[in-house]
Amino acid sequence: MLRNQRDWQSLSYLILQPLLVAWLWRTGLNTLINLALFALMLFLTLGISVIHHNHTHLRMWRSKQLNRISDFWITLLQGHPTFVFYPAHIRNHHRYRHGPKDVARTYRFSGDSNNLAGYLLHPLQATIVLYPLFINWLLGLRQRHRGVFYYCLRQYAAVLLLWGILAWLNWQKFMIFVLLPQLYGLHWLLATNYLQHAHADGNSPINFARNFEGWVNPLLFNIGLHTAHHRHPRAHWSALNQLHLQYRDQIDPRLNAGPLLWYMCRSYFLSPIFPRWRSYSLMKPTKES
Repeated sequence: MLRNQRDWQSLSYLILQPLLVAWLWRTGLNTLINLALFALMLFLTLGISVIHHNHTHLRMWRSKQLNRISDFWITLLQGHPTFVFYPAHIRNHHRYRHGPKDVARTYRFSGDSNNLAGYLLHPLQATIVLYPLFINWLLGLRQRHRGVFYYCLRQYAAVLLLWGILAWLNWQKFMIFVLLPQLYGLHWLLATNYLQHAHADGNSPINFARNFEGWVNPLLFNIGLHTAHHRHPRAHWSALNQLHLQYRDQIDPRLNAGPLLWYMCRSYFLSPIFPRWRSYSLMKPTKES
């Protein structure tokens, strides 16, 4: 009943991550093996953030009931509702593509920068401007689609109930194995916007996003192939490799950034020392930016 059989990879992440949380909750971090499993669990948390994103664009299942079950399962694993992707990502980011009307555009907060401080601060800054978007969207739903409104509230209730139960059982383990990984995943979810768009041209029809290639991409559902994703938001993630080839030679070469980890290393740690690795904005200054 999956729309695409490649989503067995998504299902494996959604199953393995909570199993690792349960194992670590029971056995702790007293061995090297468990420390390695904790690192794996954190990586799967990043993957689930991407699954959350992909499931919003193209529902995993042909069954409405299974899609709703997946909504709640992802909500519990992420620690925040799946509905937030629609007002923040589809109705905002994909509509305005890092342009002046994109409320979480990277150049809104501290100038058109691309550095370590901007990367670390962007998730906090984005949260401040996105939550009013969520609230206004929910208030609109309450007037127009009351059933959907309560569906979204039930997602919040599910998270709070799970947190309350786990914190009551053992608040220290809840913090280490549940809440902190969820916050870590949320940071990456929001910081990815900075990685993909900082110093890109929000006014350009093609140079609005940065693309990453390399071994991390298939493990994180091709999230690095961002131009192709924006141009084909309903395309399944497994199709992005082929679609990326259509745009790779059209965009500014500086936006084909190669492997993600090497890009982060040279842009955020080496560039203050070695000017050759510094990033420069592709966007001309405007009053809106």
